[in-house]
Amino acid sequence: MTSKNHRTEKRKSEHIDIVLNQKVTGKGVTTGFEKYRFRHCALPEIDFSEINLRTSFLGKPLQAPFLISSMTGGTDRAREINKNLATVAEERGWAMGLGSVRAAIEQPSAAYTFQLRKYAPTIPILANLGAVQLNYGYGVSECRQAIDLTEADGLILHLNSLQEVFQPEGDTRFKNLFSRIEDLCSTIEVPVGVKEVGWGIHGELARRLFESGVSFVDVAGAGGTSWSQVEKHRSKAKDPIRFQAAEAFTEWGIPTSECIVEAREKIDGEHTLIASGGMHDGVQGAKAIALGADLVGYARSLLPAAAHPTPEPLRSILERIELECRIAMFGIGAQNLTHLQGTNSIQRVN
Repeated sequence: MTSKNHRTEKRKSEHIDIVLNQKVTGKGVTTGFEKYRFRHCALPEIDFSEINLRTSFLGKPLQAPFLISSMTGGTDRAREINKNLATVAEERGWAMGLGSVRAAIEQPSAAYTFQLRKYAPTIPILANLGAVQLNYGYGVSECRQAIDLTEADGLILHLNSLQEVFQPEGDTRFKNLFSRIEDLCSTIEVPVGVKEVGWGIHGELARRLFESGVSFVDVAGAGGTSWSQVEKHRSKAKDPIRFQAAEAFTEWGIPTSECIVEAREKIDGEHTLIASGGMHDGVQGAKAIALGADLVGYARSLLPAAAHPTPEPLRSILERIELECRIAMFGIGAQNLTHLQGTNSIQRVN
């Protein structure tokens, strides 16, 4: 194993430990969903048993409008986490995003940690690479390699500029990425999407990304994991100045709810919008859809259960999220997702 590959594997392992065991949420910033309430309808005129969460994504059916967001890969422990995630996502009919596949491209022996199709034969699976790698020698060939080795239905390019700044070994050349993304979208054979990692994508940027040819945008707003805080725990001994600087960014980011509203105002209803960032329950998920999202992504709230030796704890969480969403829809009389997206029963309260 080269020293570079060893550093990548060590970083992935440290990320899992920090996210599981340290307080890594932002301070003074929330998802903003607490500012929205559904107006209760005492007579919903629908039967609870008839509420339908089904939808589709990338041409494949989903049993619920939910996505397990990109988290991890590249280590033995990550492989077991991913196996649980893929198994339960397949059972429940959720889509699944993978952690950055760069680890497997640089170290082919790590590819097995991302090869989950045998556990999830029917759901949409999304490969994932850092968009900034397009400025560090990656191109169509590497993106195809990520797709092929994961048997993915689409490719996520993640935007993590602040994380890279705080990462001691970070890649920070983000210039001219729009044109590189546009070239990739016009060449690659699968849909390409773009996501943030927890600081949000505002409406104007979402519009420009769709104009560049991306097929979906995940706003990944603030209110959940703050990667400046994650990297702070890694840089304390290596780079004391960056460790101190990270504290100035604990309130950074656009709340997830604001990202959804802004983005939907700037794009038409044909563009697929994913809402993630601090999502914990199905009521938040229902609010996100009512505000304009098509799918809702969950990540850190699933990780402790996914790290369990068996999939049962994770299965219970996914079932609960679906139930909470259905109950919220029942409470406003929305029988399906089209009704939920078109509801006038969600109100800003402050």
